[in-house]
Amino acid sequence: MNSRSIGICCLAWICLAVPQQVVADDLPAAIKRVLRVHKIPAEAVSLVVQATDEEHPRLTLNSDVARNPASTIKLVTTWTALDMLGPTHTWRTDVFALGPVKNGTLKGDLLIRGGGDPYFLLEDFWKLLGEVRAAGIQHIEGDLLLDDSLFEVDEHDPGEFDGDRFRLYNVLPAAMMVNFKAIKFMINPHPDGKHMLVTTVPELSNLTITNRIKAVAGPCKGKAPQIVMDTASADDPDHVVFSGKMPRSCRNYSLERTAMTANSYAFGVFKTLWGHWGGTIDGGHRHATLTQKTRPLVTWRSRHLGEVIRPLNKWSNNLMTRMLLYSISEAQHPAPATRAKGSQALREHLKSRGLDVSQLLLDNGSGLSRDTRVTARFMTDLLRQAWYRPSMPEFVASLAIAGKDGTVRKRFRGKKQSGSMHLKTGSLDNVSAISGYVHTEKKRTFVVALLINGRGVNYGIGKNVQDALLAWTYAQE
Repeated sequence: MNSRSIGICCLAWICLAVPQQVVADDLPAAIKRVLRVHKIPAEAVSLVVQATDEEHPRLTLNSDVARNPASTIKLVTTWTALDMLGPTHTWRTDVFALGPVKNGTLKGDLLIRGGGDPYFLLEDFWKLLGEVRAAGIQHIEGDLLLDDSLFEVDEHDPGEFDGDRFRLYNVLPAAMMVNFKAIKFMINPHPDGKHMLVTTVPELSNLTITNRIKAVAGPCKGKAPQIVMDTASADDPDHVVFSGKMPRSCRNYSLERTAMTANSYAFGVFKTLWGHWGGTIDGGHRHATLTQKTRPLVTWRSRHLGEVIRPLNKWSNNLMTRMLLYSISEAQHPAPATRAKGSQALREHLKSRGLDVSQLLLDNGSGLSRDTRVTARFMTDLLRQAWYRPSMPEFVASLAIAGKDGTVRKRFRGKKQSGSMHLKTGSLDNVSAISGYVHTEKKRTFVVALLINGRGVNYGIGKNVQDALLAWTYAQE
């Protein structure tokens, strides 16, 4: 083929690939009806519906307008990580004995070096400490040293996004992160009938709890428990204070929150789990960076990345996604890993795959941001490319299944569309979004990308538009 022919072919492809924008009047009737009922202007909506095997979109509106995608941006972060690192990528957590071991006693400190594992759960820590115990250590005469130097985190206020620093969705990344730093506070009546008891899962002996909850009469329903949690002071995250009122009739009332620094939490969990193995320790915990080259006593390997992204995408875990961005940084840049270097590496990788990143603004990679921006066209292009990459099975399996699990487990439940869509949702104040794959009865697979930015669209309004678009797509041939 000569150069002229190549040029003509390329020009034809470009012409075919450019989607034809529709106006509001050209939208399917069901979608127009929902927009009209909820008074959502077409200017606030971007959408693309395109079959994985077709060059032309079936439906497109404002596809090149950059909008806030909320948590659907997790698809960008997770697919990039999967494509760069591979589905079998693992993270390692190393344990070092900094001293001789004599008769089961470590004459020195035990150091744990975090490797950025975004899914290091209590059960993993328990198994890791079991391996330390099997290596011949029962008593530690020194301290527990925690090395989290792999990440250099430039965010310091977990409440910066919405002011609620105790919410689990606001936990900031750390290279030595245990169990998302999650604490389940269990509140029950005291046997004396006058007070309430506060306990925690997991047990954290280094967490101080001041309990000022008043036990009152009344049924335990609705908003009857009025519990407030705070820290004793701004510079003491290891001391929480509970106040408010709770009916004595309440049993096993729980609050899922976070507190403490990542290292304090890790030490508290360590003491509890180490005790399960019959282990003891004399000292406390300190931050340290291992500088000398020495062989680890024990190395723990995480689950594979292909497995890790399933709970991440299905349940929209912000912390895991933010930590993935640091892992992307680590893959392309020298340590320490940073958010900026992760964002740069991600953009460079997507660009190398032929994707237009000119309007992509990633921020922290999780969508928990007012600044993140992406276009519906970009989301569609990424999802179509992902469909044909070798890691497609792992990526698609990480998305929530409509009517079955994850964040869309209640969508289309009991209807014919149930089980036929792999989706990722996103919601923030004035943001509603959804992206993913719709598998039709005619054995076709369509990519759907919908971004709505407008007042109040997150309060169920956007969901109605999503359902109308998904139903229309499912009916395509």
